[in-house]
Amino acid sequence: MSVKEIQAKVAEHKQDIIKFMRDICAIPSMESQLGPVGERIAEEMRKLGFDEVRFDKMGNILGRIGSGPRVIVYDSHIDTVGVGDPTEWEWDPFVGKVEDDILYARGACDEKGSTPGMVYGLAFARDLGMLDGWTAYYFGNMEEWCDGIAPNTFVEVDPKVRPDFVVIGEPTKMNIYRGHKGRLEMKVTAKGRSAHAASNHLGDNAIYKLLPVIAGIRDLEPKLGDHPFLGHGKITVSDMTVQTPSINAVPDEAIIFIDRRMTFGESKEAVKKQVEDLIPAEFKDSVKVEELFYDEPSYTGFVFPVDKYFPAWAYEESHPLVQAGQSARVAIGLEDKPSGKWAFSTNGIYWAGKAGIPSIGFGPGDEETAHTVRDSVSLTDMVKATEFYAVLPSLIK
Repeated sequence: MSVKEIQAKVAEHKQDIIKFMRDICAIPSMESQLGPVGERIAEEMRKLGFDEVRFDKMGNILGRIGSGPRVIVYDSHIDTVGVGDPTEWEWDPFVGKVEDDILYARGACDEKGSTPGMVYGLAFARDLGMLDGWTAYYFGNMEEWCDGIAPNTFVEVDPKVRPDFVVIGEPTKMNIYRGHKGRLEMKVTAKGRSAHAASNHLGDNAIYKLLPVIAGIRDLEPKLGDHPFLGHGKITVSDMTVQTPSINAVPDEAIIFIDRRMTFGESKEAVKKQVEDLIPAEFKDSVKVEELFYDEPSYTGFVFPVDKYFPAWAYEESHPLVQAGQSARVAIGLEDKPSGKWAFSTNGIYWAGKAGIPSIGFGPGDEETAHTVRDSVSLTDMVKATEFYAVLPSLIK
């Protein structure tokens, strides 16, 4: 293997890689609508001679090179959140802008920035004989609305392949990440009795029943679990809905939604009970805690029901895949640095958390710009990441 040969090929195709990146950012893929951006990615993979290029049943885009006994998946979600208030943007969020080598556009950081490097990196690795013995997949998928559902279908539905290794392209600032907290999404529903606001004493206000629960959640965080690597558990009320006949009536139903970030040592059952214990005894019959469930159809109409429990996961610095990732970084000239973790959640909750498949993260971009009007990525890093994705398979023991 010659890293210099890889670097020469990346340098030769730098403008192609950048154009590809600008093209996929220019195609909106909000609300999990992957069709058009998936077609553009498919076009590039066909141009580069992938052995198989197709959409799966869910509507994710797959590209395969090789048919060897070892299987690696490069996972990049290509859906994005919406743009929010358009007046908050100083530039078109899809056309974007380049300033001081930084591309600002919706999805540039989260997570289209890893796609060009993955696609080109696999093609270059094949061209230089660095994928011998491998089956390598690029997997462009939908993730924003339910982490892990796409890789779950990859293993269990289509193409029904269980990889040996996974690389997640969420932003890592070009470092190796090896885990993150898990999550349980819950809702708390309070039932009351409606009445005219002028006769509110005849009603039973559902909102008031949730007030002690909300206050308890606000004060709960210091009591949550902690872990030396993954850090402290987190909890927040993330949304609230109310059912009422009018704004001049007592609400007969109120629901809060809870995002609970879980560290190691916290079980799903214990986490749910923590919230149940916040309900006052007099409201136990009319206030209920439920885990959330995802069964929304994808844009193809495909439905894959899953509960919204996402396990924490982490690998040790000494794990062979982590070590291979660190070696690949050094090989392409990046500074040797300790591995890290994401603050947010990724498809790793299925790959590593549920399926136990060794996984690491590597991608350009800083997660702090994700979901903001400063969504951005360094074009130098985006191109440089191609070298990493090309070199990595040959270094996995």
